[in-house]
Amino acid sequence: MIRSTGGVCSADPLLRGCFGALVALWPATAIAASSVRDAMPIDDFLSVFAGLDRHEIAVLALVLGVMLFAVVTAIMLLRARQRAAAADAEARREIAALTAEVDRVNALLLSEPQIVVAWAAGSDQPDISGDVTIVTQATMPQRVLAFASWLPADQVQRLEAAVDRLRDDGEAFAMPLTTLGGKIIEAEGRAIGGRAVMRLRDVSGFKGEFMTLSARHQRLVGDMIALRTLIDALPFPVWARDQEGRLDFVNAAYASAVEARDATEAVERNLELLDKSARDDAARMREDGTPYRGRVPAVIAGARRMFDVVEVPTPSGSAAVGIDATEIETLRDDIARMVDGHRRTLDQLATGVAIFGAGQTLRFYNEAYRALWDLDSAFLDQTPTDSAILDRLRAARKLPEQQDFRIWKNQLHEAYRTLESREDLWHLPDGRTLRVVTTPNTEGGVTYLFDDVSERLDLERRFDALIRVQGETLDNLAEAVAVFASDGRLRLYNPAFQQMWKLPEEALAERPHIEAVIAWCAPLQPEDQTMRALRTAVTAIGQRDAVKGRLERRDGSIVDLATLPLPDGATLVTFQDITDTVNVERALRERNEALETADRVKIDFLQHVSYELRSPLTNIIGFAHFLGDPATGPLTARQEEYLGYITVSTNALLTLINDILDLATIDAGAMTLNLGPVDIRKTMDAAAAGIRDRLVNDNIKLNIETEPEAIGTFSGDERRVRQILYNLLSNAVGFSPKGGVVRLHAERNEKTIVFTVTDQGPGIPAEMTDRVFDRFESHPLGSQHRGAGLGLAIVRSFVQLHGGSVDIMSAVGQGTTVACTFPIHPPAQQKIAAA
Repeated sequence: MIRSTGGVCSADPLLRGCFGALVALWPATAIAASSVRDAMPIDDFLSVFAGLDRHEIAVLALVLGVMLFAVVTAIMLLRARQRAAAADAEARREIAALTAEVDRVNALLLSEPQIVVAWAAGSDQPDISGDVTIVTQATMPQRVLAFASWLPADQVQRLEAAVDRLRDDGEAFAMPLTTLGGKIIEAEGRAIGGRAVMRLRDVSGFKGEFMTLSARHQRLVGDMIALRTLIDALPFPVWARDQEGRLDFVNAAYASAVEARDATEAVERNLELLDKSARDDAARMREDGTPYRGRVPAVIAGARRMFDVVEVPTPSGSAAVGIDATEIETLRDDIARMVDGHRRTLDQLATGVAIFGAGQTLRFYNEAYRALWDLDSAFLDQTPTDSAILDRLRAARKLPEQQDFRIWKNQLHEAYRTLESREDLWHLPDGRTLRVVTTPNTEGGVTYLFDDVSERLDLERRFDALIRVQGETLDNLAEAVAVFASDGRLRLYNPAFQQMWKLPEEALAERPHIEAVIAWCAPLQPEDQTMRALRTAVTAIGQRDAVKGRLERRDGSIVDLATLPLPDGATLVTFQDITDTVNVERALRERNEALETADRVKIDFLQHVSYELRSPLTNIIGFAHFLGDPATGPLTARQEEYLGYITVSTNALLTLINDILDLATIDAGAMTLNLGPVDIRKTMDAAAAGIRDRLVNDNIKLNIETEPEAIGTFSGDERRVRQILYNLLSNAVGFSPKGGVVRLHAERNEKTIVFTVTDQGPGIPAEMTDRVFDRFESHPLGSQHRGAGLGLAIVRSFVQLHGGSVDIMSAVGQGTTVACTFPIHPPAQQKIAAA
């Protein structure tokens, strides 16, 4: 049962539940039920439900709910379709607008030749649109990004760097590009809507010219910046002036030179580097529009330096640069001094030097070169060409004879076109040989060196011949010769060495050490002190003394050993077999001893006999003198004649005995001189008095002469000097013919006295001149003279005791002259050996 109170329905719980469901659905079905409410009042409507049971009400509610749901769903579908149709229409209108916009943009994009490349964020695949043929002939759009295929390398690097910055940092760029085909492309890039977009546009016409000018401007600006950077980095001052002559630019070197903090301060303060006179000269040249060049001084850091300044006029003023030439001047002076020193040095060389420049003209020659070819200095000072000098030398026949002189000269001049030195030998017509070295100069030209090697080649030939001769001589020497090197090994030996020591040739060929050689010699010569000294002489490092010794070998032979240190550290060893020599020496020594003994016996016998003869002879002379004395008694004529013979014979015998005793005394070394003043004239007269009787008997004239007249004295043994003159006069009288003339002459010189005795005898043959002073040499030579042959021997002995000399001049048929020279002051007493 349903009850209604104030528009509120009350029934059992099921009904209430259904009604609650309807009420709950009411808001959802309000639109669909609005028409039902208008047709049926609410009370009537509720009364309809009141007559239904609960099952009917539940079914009704369910049906109504489903119907309501369907109605609401249909309504919502209709409204959704209306909204979708409206949205679709709006989308279509927007698509049409966007399509129109795209068409407009494409029309604008294709209205001029250009390419647009767009990269989405995070994507490496770009969208490429436009006319790709403006940069490449390829049909693939991706070839646009191969910048190297249509751009120069430097522009490729710039564009790639700009694209990378655009994609990474969104940095915009704009730059002109010139393709390999010569097209001018404007590249522009920027970030748009989260995309990196690059546009490549072909510009031509006015804009192309503008782009060309813009690119040129950029290049000029870059060049100017690079040039200014370079100028600022230069180590020498660079500056520029305006039309009024004031500084408007300087580099860092200029600022440092004028001691400014920087270039700006130097410009603001107008600090000048050059002095006023140099600036005035440059200003005058600038006004004339002529570049100024000059070497001017400047003071930098308190030191005076020289600068090579070049200032050129410019439309805005002038520009100048100053290059420090101080070191150049110093180097030029040093080089000049060096060249002068080299010239003086080359002039002192014996090698001829001639230097020709790149033009084959003579630039330098030394005195040796001029003297070598005997060329005129005036001709060489005219810097003649190489060919001219060769032609002149050829005309004078001073060059080697050539079959084709022109070809030879061309081959010689190849040195001007090569880099290697060349050496030749020139055999000149005059017999000289020159070593000619042609050396190309680094700066062009050739240097000739002429070295006269004639003497060297001759020495080499003679040296080679000498070596061969020495080798042959060494091989044929009877002496055994061996040379040991500084390391003690055998370097050289001759066959006599091998044969003397009976050494195998194969062993010697291996250059054995001295130790091995001494060991091999042991069978013939055991090691003794001499052999040890030989080893030391060969192997010594420090003091290398020569060794001499004698070896008495086991085979009975005697060998003399001698070593000689050589300059190169080697040692020369010689072995000489002196067995025969020693035997002969022993025999000669024994014979000499016997002869000496016999000579002593002879001298003793002569002395004894002479003494024994002298005593009775003195008695005979004395008794003969008594018999001749009238006081003793008168004698008959025959007795007086016989007594005269006795006197002459006894005097001759006494003289002979005295001579023998004097010679024996001299031979015994016991002869002494009683030195004292000798009156020369008086001694000559005394000697002449001894032969006066013979002069009278043979009618011989004696002339005594002194020069000067007052000849004076000299130091000597007066008795021996008188004996010398007596023997010479006696010998001259004995060989003079009857009626002849004998001359005794004395001459005083600065340090000597010369006595000369001259006769007119038969003369002495040349083959006998050297023997007349020998003892017991007596030759009458056709005269009546007879003697024992002791007179001249005594003369020479006494003169030599005085420190003088005897000379004899004679020719057959022209007489004889004997000259005795005495020192005025004789040296210490001489000892004369037996002749």
